[in-house]
Amino acid sequence: MLEKVIFALTLLSAIGSGMIAGAFFVFSFAIMRALSRITPFSGMWAMQSINIYILNPMFLGVFLGTGVICAGLAITAVVRWHLPGAGWLLTGTMIYVVGSIGVTVIFNVPMNNALMVADPATPEGLQLWAKYLTDWTFWNHIRTVASLAACAQRRQSFTESAIAPMSLCCMISDSWPIRPKLGV
Repeated sequence: MLEKVIFALTLLSAIGSGMIAGAFFVFSFAIMRALSRITPFSGMWAMQSINIYILNPMFLGVFLGTGVICAGLAITAVVRWHLPGAGWLLTGTMIYVVGSIGVTVIFNVPMNNALMVADPATPEGLQLWAKYLTDWTFWNHIRTVASLAACAQRRQSFTESAIAPMSLCCMISDSWPIRPKLGV
């Protein structure tokens, strides 16, 4: 039973990391580029609006929920260090916690907070916006790579673990509502 729970949580954390990597990727290679092409006032105002609406239960649930799952899996990996795949699992979970959540808290959130109080109609606001576009996007690239690497590392923990392929089959067959009767 414990193996199935660990497998399910590892799978959920891999999916969450991948979803967050995708969201960060879209910001880096589409949204921020689009905002840099419109007037600074409009771009700054749009990003201020995005920073308000990104704090919703769906995004935060995936972003922070994945972090909580990763923290639990990191503890599990340390406790079960002797088992195959534990090192990969620990690596992947820590990459997400440090590279995605840590970078967000240390770099991106303070820049978002500064942007929220800046006035787009002032020279100081415009100067902040120019710096924000480059600095925030740089750290977002780091978050993108970290989230994607964390997802890949969790995939590697499945490969290294002897129980992972069987766990998926067991999870599916144990929950399958109709079981054919064989040999009757």
